[in-house]
Amino acid sequence: MDDIAELIDRLSNDEDAVKKMAVFKLQTNIGDPSFAEIFIAQGGLAKLRNLALYSNGNTLAYALTSFSRLLDLDKGWDYVTPDLVSRVVELIVTHPLVNILRGAMSILVAIVSHPHISNASRGSYTGPFGFRALKPAITAHAEFLEMLVNRLSSADHALCANSLQLINSLMRDTITNDTDAEWPKFIKRLQDLGVIKAVFVLMQSSALQDLAHPLLEFQALTKVLLRRWRDVKVDLEIKEHRLALKGLHLASAPPEKEKAEETSTGSKRRPHNPEKWRRLGFQTESPAWEFGDVGFLGMMDLTDFVRKDEDGFRKIVMEQNAKAAAQRCPIARASLTATYILYHQFEVDKSDIDDPKTFQVLESRTNYDRAFRPLLLQWSRLHTAALSAFVRLWQETQAEADDFDKVAELVRVLIFHVVGQAHRTKDVQDIEDEILEMECSRLRDLQMEILERSYENAWGNHLTHVREELKVEAMQFVKEQRIRCLLQGSWFPVSVDRKADGSRIDLHSVPWRYVRLSHNRRYLHYCDYERETSYEPKLEELPEKIDLSTVSSVVSNVIPASIASASSSSGTLTPTLGAGSKLASTKITIHGYPPSTNGSSNKNAKEVVLLALHPQTHSLASEWLDGLLMLLNQQPITSETSKLVNMVTDYGLKIRLLNVRYTDDYHNSPPELPSREGVDEDYYYSLFV
Repeated sequence: MDDIAELIDRLSNDEDAVKKMAVFKLQTNIGDPSFAEIFIAQGGLAKLRNLALYSNGNTLAYALTSFSRLLDLDKGWDYVTPDLVSRVVELIVTHPLVNILRGAMSILVAIVSHPHISNASRGSYTGPFGFRALKPAITAHAEFLEMLVNRLSSADHALCANSLQLINSLMRDTITNDTDAEWPKFIKRLQDLGVIKAVFVLMQSSALQDLAHPLLEFQALTKVLLRRWRDVKVDLEIKEHRLALKGLHLASAPPEKEKAEETSTGSKRRPHNPEKWRRLGFQTESPAWEFGDVGFLGMMDLTDFVRKDEDGFRKIVMEQNAKAAAQRCPIARASLTATYILYHQFEVDKSDIDDPKTFQVLESRTNYDRAFRPLLLQWSRLHTAALSAFVRLWQETQAEADDFDKVAELVRVLIFHVVGQAHRTKDVQDIEDEILEMECSRLRDLQMEILERSYENAWGNHLTHVREELKVEAMQFVKEQRIRCLLQGSWFPVSVDRKADGSRIDLHSVPWRYVRLSHNRRYLHYCDYERETSYEPKLEELPEKIDLSTVSSVVSNVIPASIASASSSSGTLTPTLGAGSKLASTKITIHGYPPSTNGSSNKNAKEVVLLALHPQTHSLASEWLDGLLMLLNQQPITSETSKLVNMVTDYGLKIRLLNVRYTDDYHNSPPELPSREGVDEDYYYSLFV
């Protein structure tokens, strides 16, 4: 205690060096609650306050740091006077030294945040807290907020953190404790000063480790703001809301007669335009209720879209109203839908700052992309891009009024893919370009992938069983298609042997063979001709035939040209048959047993070559090789057939998924039986489950 008394005495010493050393020691010890209590009990707080008011240099920096640490212990509030607040605000505006600015900002953060942290230990002090405590000083120093935002671009990360922490405290207090509903004006002033841009740059920078917590709090406060605006109901009794709607109407270039009636001050009654608001894309002539899901946030987004490009908005409205009513894209409704999609994409109702998992994520730099969503700060630009994409997709799909929900779903998939999967450092301009340029076909593919994953997660075992059933059906379908190719018949060159110099023989100079499967699928008919003709011989014109019951195996050496050698084996194709590669030597050999003298198969005889085919395209080779194998009840082996089976299976599964709602669960809750009230005995119904 003697040491503390001596330290307090030195705080008022006439020599600056002595005071500086004393307050330097004080800042390292004042964080100890027991030390702080003795320090205050022995009258040290008054001397510390005087140093904060009248000293300068390092002495001032140490004094401010000591005072802020006392406030963090919820002590010393009796000495938070208006002159101290004014002094600290003045330092932030005028002083260039970083170590002084840090302490000054810490004191203001404690003052502004005090009601949010604790209301129990104010001592005898009855003065204002929160933003109200700073308001007189900020009024006297109009540049305070501007300087505060400018500090966010400082090279000193600690100073950036302190500045952002103070901005967060001011925002939180204004939003939660403002009884005069002036918080929108304060937030707009901060935005006009560039706070959004500055924080967005910090979120995408490499300085996240030093700024993680204040940045995360700013992100959470942004969600709070969005929720507050969403919770404000659009009410035409409120002047601001009424003027916003009127501005939308005037920006849409209403007919001249209508504009003249609106500006007229005569006593004549104005005739009502029956489509005044439907022209803009509202569903009814009472637009206020249509903002129910998105509130004033939806109004802000729509008016901001119009403000950015009033000529473009007017052009869209005129283009849509030139179409038939069923074909018009409802701009206003599309805008509200875009707001709703963004609101749920960013999980605005979920508070990041109160989620303990978020702070676990922040422990590792590799997880920052999961915690920080800088694109949330670009809400207005994303809304504009989403609405523009909505109009584009409406036109590309030639949608009509009943298709609104389908187009909205495509936009939701678009935002989920582009915004939801974006890397933290991705440029917002690239995001906008991707939203505006993504093709509709790509979106439909993504939609099916998302749908399939959703059902896979919910009904994994059921879908596996369904997929297996569909694959069997697809195999039967493809088998029938391949066999039909054989039933139709094809031309094959009799020989493709090379000349003595190694060059290929001109196929126009060799005989050709026409091969066709009989209608009963038991015989393979063929005949050799001098050349290929456009005329396809009939089955009765093909004298030669092979009884498929005598076929023992089908051998193929169909290979891509890039493969130097290949091995042939019964019923197998060694290399993959790909549609993009060229055929080097194409041959399908049918082996079997020669018929006996009585015409039946002689399986005791030696296996011989019954027929050789030389298909000249991959598709033809796949059709005949796999068609013959399937006729022999063997599995197809070419990649083209495999892809075809998978494609048919996938489409079958997607068609079934499109016909089932995610909420359907007839096993647990069977459908309600229709009532027979008012129905006579001749009526009946069928119930399909």
